[in-house]
Amino acid sequence: MLFSIIIPVYNRPQELDELLASVAQQSYINFEVLIIEDGSVDKADLIVKKYAKSLQINYFFKENGGQGFARNYAFERAKGDFFIILDSDALIEPTYLEEVKKGLENQQLDLFGGPDKDHVSFTATQKAISFAMTSLFTTGGIRGKAKNIGGQFHPRSFNMGISRKVWEATKGFAITRMGEDIEFSIRCISLGFKSGLLPEAFIYHKRRTSFAQFYKQIHFFGRARINISRFFPNELKWVHFFPACYFIYFWNTVILNILIPPIGNFLFLGLLVYWTAIFFDALKQTKSLQVSLLGLIAANIQLLAYGQGFIEEGIKKITNTSQP
Repeated sequence: MLFSIIIPVYNRPQELDELLASVAQQSYINFEVLIIEDGSVDKADLIVKKYAKSLQINYFFKENGGQGFARNYAFERAKGDFFIILDSDALIEPTYLEEVKKGLENQQLDLFGGPDKDHVSFTATQKAISFAMTSLFTTGGIRGKAKNIGGQFHPRSFNMGISRKVWEATKGFAITRMGEDIEFSIRCISLGFKSGLLPEAFIYHKRRTSFAQFYKQIHFFGRARINISRFFPNELKWVHFFPACYFIYFWNTVILNILIPPIGNFLFLGLLVYWTAIFFDALKQTKSLQVSLLGLIAANIQLLAYGQGFIEEGIKKITNTSQP
């Protein structure tokens, strides 16, 4: 079983270096690596050269077109039976490919993905962001679960794999950003391909290193969820509306505390109960007071940014002022 590991990169040579160092440690060795430089100014070609002897690696540079089309560019050139997509801000264990191979043999999957975790080397902020993106109290348990309240498992592009026959049938990503991975997963499943989660094929996902970067990323995710509904209206589940409801509740609480304090104070009690639940969930998971406090901040950023993006793009969809 030959794997083609596909890594699009855009102005992140240092992150790519760290990822390739972990890829070079794989216990299963029948794989190739394709690096797609998507119009970067800060190129990673010298980083790739470091691994020319330890990895079967190919480097391609193309004009910037977004991560979806960069992956398609790699699909066209990959030789593997299965293509594995990783984000450049990831790390993998030496047994990662072994676990993927084992899972594919056991489940006979066409489309697959794995969960993400935080690494011991991550900063407290990164660990807090990781918590916010995986907690039941923030994302509703729709990430990294085989079945969840958001519906069937849809692999995400930070840790996703497809068989060659999926690529041949779909020709890859139809859009290049704003929910391109979920659109692709839904389309694959609608064509009858079997999707599944490989719990042991996890990655360490660094995501953003600051709350400002995190806010910008999650705001985009909120917009992307609406964009996906342009292609698949039935995939917009009630759980996806929760951050928008939180956004409205939060800012109404702030405004009413100024205009009508008794009502504002009553609404604030609801927030206080919810924040307490988030804090203790973080404390249970991380065993760190610092990360738990930062996790509460990250959770609020995650909900408010996603909710804002969701509402803004929803208005554009209703008024037909934005197209997919």
